[in-house]
Amino acid sequence: MTEQQIAESLALIKRGSDELLIEQELIDKLKKGQPLRVKAGFDPTAPDLHLGHTVLLNKLRQFQDLGHHVLFLIGDFTGMIGDPTGKSATRPPLTEAQVKENAKTYTEQVFKILKPEQTEVVFNSTWLNDLGAAGMIKLAASYTVARMLERDDFDKRYKSNQPIAIHEFLYPLLQGYDSVALKADVEVGGTDQKFNLLMGRELQKQAGQSQQCVLTMPLLEGLDGVNKMSKSLGNYIGVAEPPNTIFSKIMSVSDDLMWRYIDLLSFESIKTIEGWKQSVAEGGNPRDIKVRFAQEIVARFYTIQDADAALADFMNRSKGGVPDNIPEVTLGVEGEVIGVAQLLKQAGLVGSTSEAFRFIEQGGIKIDGDKVTDKALALKRGATIVAQVGKRKFARITLS
Repeated sequence: MTEQQIAESLALIKRGSDELLIEQELIDKLKKGQPLRVKAGFDPTAPDLHLGHTVLLNKLRQFQDLGHHVLFLIGDFTGMIGDPTGKSATRPPLTEAQVKENAKTYTEQVFKILKPEQTEVVFNSTWLNDLGAAGMIKLAASYTVARMLERDDFDKRYKSNQPIAIHEFLYPLLQGYDSVALKADVEVGGTDQKFNLLMGRELQKQAGQSQQCVLTMPLLEGLDGVNKMSKSLGNYIGVAEPPNTIFSKIMSVSDDLMWRYIDLLSFESIKTIEGWKQSVAEGGNPRDIKVRFAQEIVARFYTIQDADAALADFMNRSKGGVPDNIPEVTLGVEGEVIGVAQLLKQAGLVGSTSEAFRFIEQGGIKIDGDKVTDKALALKRGATIVAQVGKRKFARITLS
């Protein structure tokens, strides 16, 4: 590779990243002109991928665009230990059945981004099952407890007298051993994985291998703009969610957070994104940029036609229209009327009547397009109405 080609490759690899260790080593690897073995590990702790996961997947795709080979590692063995990263307590391990089911879903979703012909899906049970007790003891002997306690989350738990199970010390060692088994040239992971990624370098050195370079990526905040995107927190955008849902969730992101999403998730050129930022700085509407970004993401996981339809649906709802294919609900009414709060609860649009009352106070409830302001509103049996809660929840309800 020429110096210009290496410089261009390095710029794309570092785009949006937090840290590259060690840059000169990566340059030396690129100079050889051979496809690199680029590893990223995913523990199948949840059955669905969300946009937070795709920060790493996008980076792997960029490596593929440069001609490199991706090792998509599913931690089916380590998933049964439980990654202690960032945890204040011992994490319950997954069962073998849970791991297999979640891994199946992963493999169905990753090729929405990665190129199948340049991707090798590997399971670390392939080599870790064969490690055996003797191999595990030998691996454990390669690192000291003092070094392990340098890891931030272990250090905090130790100092606060929180329990640390012995098997949790094995997790970073096993993740590092994955790099030895795969002979990885580069490993990509979140900033919270730095200790584990560097463990791979250490164990490769002990094994007499060329050490992998480490590329850390920022953790993507969820829709709340505060916490890491997580399905358990409900602040996520799932890659398998319907196009209209993905589109509307992206449109709900704050204008400030929008730029972070674009920087980490968009495949548009840096020059194009800088142009967007300049247009907004000069008075342009950030909503227009958000629409373009939302269409890009929907088209990535579905089609351009789906993205256009999602935009049309969003615009229709923004104008007070009702989207197509809303749920049809039939409710049995005791007596002649039903209160609006009870109606919304029974239709599954709110979790409780008190939640319905809060939405009414905030102006977030509409019946047939009219905003509800009266908490005592009652609807008659025999009526069919369209109820709306917030911006995205609709149902056509028949009262029988």
